[in-house]
Amino acid sequence: MCEAVEKDLYAVLGAGPSDSVQQLRYRYQQLALQYHPDRHAGSSSSEAESGMKRFLEVDAAWRILSDQTSRRQYDLQRRAQELKQDWPVDSTVHLQDMIWEQNERVYTYSCRCGGGFHVSEEEVQEETHRRWQDDEEEETDEQEQGGVLVCCDTCSLTVCVTWSLQTNTLRTF
Repeated sequence: MCEAVEKDLYAVLGAGPSDSVQQLRYRYQQLALQYHPDRHAGSSSSEAESGMKRFLEVDAAWRILSDQTSRRQYDLQRRAQELKQDWPVDSTVHLQDMIWEQNERVYTYSCRCGGGFHVSEEEVQEETHRRWQDDEEEETDEQEQGGVLVCCDTCSLTVCVTWSLQTNTLRTF
């Protein structure tokens, strides 16, 4: 599924992430009929080849998006990829200003839209560990803060969640 993250499978089907499986099936069936190799049997070789290529793309997208488990996994990979991109950051939030949810082991911060920003304890620990390793490799003490970009679970706002690497602000249970 590595290729799937590079190419937007929803766009391949001409659909969106909020579309139901029935809507995706309808788009798949339309495109499969349009690009099926049997329809391009009498066409020039370049037309037949591009039709076959498009048919295979549509079929691959459908195979992933039609299965609930693989679709969920694809959506998670897609979201992770979006978070790695350079986004305009709406504000900076310090980890100590976030609310610690003990049961879910996640830091939360309310968004102005009513949604929320969520950072798991594991994400904070992984980023901190990565920064410490980078510091050791570069033999420098310059990186004093860790941070991750977090998107609101409801709207399109993004915040940069930061924390000090010098003091242990992380929860250890």
